[in-house]
Amino acid sequence: MPAAFLLTLRQLGDPAFLGPLLKGFLGALLAFLGLAALAAWGVGELAGGSGWLAALAAAAGGVLALGLAVWLFVPVMLAIAGLFTDAVAAAVERRFYPGLPPARGAGLAAQARFNLGLALRMGLLTLLVLPVGLFLPPLGAVLFWAVSAVALGHGLFEGVAQRRMGVAEARALRRRRQGAVLAAGGVLAALALVPGLNLLVPVLGTAAMTHLLHRGPGGAPAAR
Repeated sequence: MPAAFLLTLRQLGDPAFLGPLLKGFLGALLAFLGLAALAAWGVGELAGGSGWLAALAAAAGGVLALGLAVWLFVPVMLAIAGLFTDAVAAAVERRFYPGLPPARGAGLAAQARFNLGLALRMGLLTLLVLPVGLFLPPLGAVLFWAVSAVALGHGLFEGVAQRRMGVAEARALRRRRQGAVLAAGGVLAALALVPGLNLLVPVLGTAAMTHLLHRGPGGAPAAR
């Protein structure tokens, strides 16, 4: 598992890698800034639409929305991961695994259903953990990390694997490599707790999972 992240960090300067990284970063940033602005406007309107009270309520709504955006980052990211999974995985494969045949796995519709279903389940679990995070922040952070580790590990690995195999085969392979997948998910979940760094999780996670797909437990290229 460490080899997957070390190889990913080596590729950060790759022009083919920087494009998806920038798109994922800007896409997530714009989405969450838009959410904060919308929440601020809505709270301001509920408070009367003008005056210092409305301005204060709007500012508070924006801050709360940003906090919620950080909390809901993982499910939102999983929902949009399919938009850049192919480009990131292809860049990794071109550099490190040039002998692979063309990727012909599950159809786009099947991958989209998988990503959306996983995001909805993750979103529900995250909202269930939210009250714990509000009243017992340390415990809430631990629970959020645990849920995110499973969701990111399973979701990103299976999403990458589905480029080269069917949905059922990707799930079976993930189960066979469960230890490495969950360990990688734990690292990504820890990054997801850090504002700013969490915006890099989709692309970094996709690249790391691509390495896990093509490498064995010892770090050497796997024969599948």
